Amino acid sequence: MALPRRRHHHHHHHHHHNRVRRLLPAIFAISTVLLFFFFLSFLAPSPEDSSSNKGGESEIKLPHRIQISAGRVHNRELWSSRNSKFFYGCSNASSKFAKAKAITHPNRYLLIVTSGGLNQQRTGITDAVVAARILNATLVVPKLDKTSFWKDSSDFSDIFDVDWFIKHLTPDVTIIEDLPLRRRQIWTPHRMRVPRKCNERCYINRVLPVLMKKHAIQITKFDYRLANKLDTDLQKLRCRVNYHALKFADHILKMGEKLVQRMRSSSKHYIALHLRFEPDMLAFSGCYYGGGDKERTELGKIRRRWKTLHNGNPEKARRQGRCPLTPEEVGLMLRALGYGKDVHIYVASGEVYGGEETLAPLKALFPNFYSKDTIASKEELEPFSSFSSRMAALDFIVCDESDVFVTNNNGNMAKILAGRRRYFGHKPTIRPNAKKLNHVFLNRNNMTIGEFSSRVHIVQRGFMGKPKEVRPGRGEFHENPSTCICEDSEAEKKIDWGRRKIGKGNVTKKKDGDDMKNDTETVHDENIDYEPEMTDPEDEDDEDSPPGKVEVLSNGTSIDYDTFMSEDTELDELLSD
Repeated sequence: MALPRRRHHHHHHHHHHNRVRRLLPAIFAISTVLLFFFFLSFLAPSPEDSSSNKGGESEIKLPHRIQISAGRVHNRELWSSRNSKFFYGCSNASSKFAKAKAITHPNRYLLIVTSGGLNQQRTGITDAVVAARILNATLVVPKLDKTSFWKDSSDFSDIFDVDWFIKHLTPDVTIIEDLPLRRRQIWTPHRMRVPRKCNERCYINRVLPVLMKKHAIQITKFDYRLANKLDTDLQKLRCRVNYHALKFADHILKMGEKLVQRMRSSSKHYIALHLRFEPDMLAFSGCYYGGGDKERTELGKIRRRWKTLHNGNPEKARRQGRCPLTPEEVGLMLRALGYGKDVHIYVASGEVYGGEETLAPLKALFPNFYSKDTIASKEELEPFSSFSSRMAALDFIVCDESDVFVTNNNGNMAKILAGRRRYFGHKPTIRPNAKKLNHVFLNRNNMTIGEFSSRVHIVQRGFMGKPKEVRPGRGEFHENPSTCICEDSEAEKKIDWGRRKIGKGNVTKKKDGDDMKNDTETVHDENIDYEPEMTDPEDEDDEDSPPGKVEVLSNGTSIDYDTFMSEDTELDELLSD
């Protein structure tokens, strides 16, 4: 009897053991699932974060550890360059650069009349100081253009601090406010013209003989009348004028500072955007933005005012990067780069083609949308509003002081500010790589948000205002003042250029000494194409115009307004800034 009972007990125990063994996989699976969800609870975004995602996509992870989550920016590299601290502006004269008192000849007076808007005039004033130095002449405070499209009656002292200008440049060039009397009478200087891009030899051969004979000459339409490449000391003089001597008048500075303070009162950082989506800008570009016959008629009428422009191929213009981005495209680019919805944007712009309907998508992407008209009262702006150059000066100050400056064109304001921001610490200056972005925008509906962001990051390399993105000597000097930018002597040891070198024809190799230095200088030269500069109608008539192709900087929308300048039309000045 015992044996059967033992057998029964053994059978019961064996059955229980089998049942437990069968349950083990289920217990293990349930435990694994619970652990998995427990682990996910640490990684899951908050409800606020989740609500910001569209189409059920998870949080976007972008290159370089930049993340977008509910419009918040998580990476300080959005607002500065990690290597900028190793570079600084340096424009002091060398010991060989003689003082003005020692080289200025008596009875030699240079007068100039600028042209165009504020920033075109600024380049003219800067170059006039250098021209006076080349001629060993006394410079009379420049006259500003009052007859062009801008119809601004402002004098030099209405916009700039004339006393500071004269005093600051005393060691370099003798400057006086008015031409002295001649035999106790007012005398009229001899008027003449010089070719564009006139170099030192050109001034010595063409201008100096006339100056020695007439004693006082006035060069009219003084824009781009000095060569881009000059002797090092003359280039540094350009920088001393542009970045130190040309200071806005007190009433402009004070109002500009108020606008900056108001932008900073509600946000630690802000972006300034020079939109340039005005009707004249679009007409000049020859691009089409989908507005049908109405757009073609309106812009075509403006375009016909410029006799040198002919009907082009809008699609070809867009492929070549000659079309300004739409406000929506600018917004999409900035969001893809990591700037969140809560970022504050200051927009410097004239009349936007299409008005509020055109701006609506940009405002939806960046609701904190401001302009001088929204952060200042009509009463505050009243002393400036009737003067286009003074209003432009206010925008200039707010854009210059911004943490990030975004330009949608390659006009004078964009160039001047790009150079200035390089000189004063390489503050980020974003220029849309319109040529390559065009392809990205065309295909964005076939990409996830993450893929779109990654593509934008890739095509914008070399267009973000970081140190050494542009080779020394490339582009216009006012845009790339490489002669006036110095490098920390220890920079080569400290600079982190990233894991790989970027640039055409560069191969990553470990090198020492000068070889490593040479490689570093070209490391961020991607996206700089070599293309011929379009012929300037006026240059074609000047004997001293350099023949052949000229390298131009393509780190920006590929519209070089200066090369199309025609002195027979108002559109020249209209597009100048």
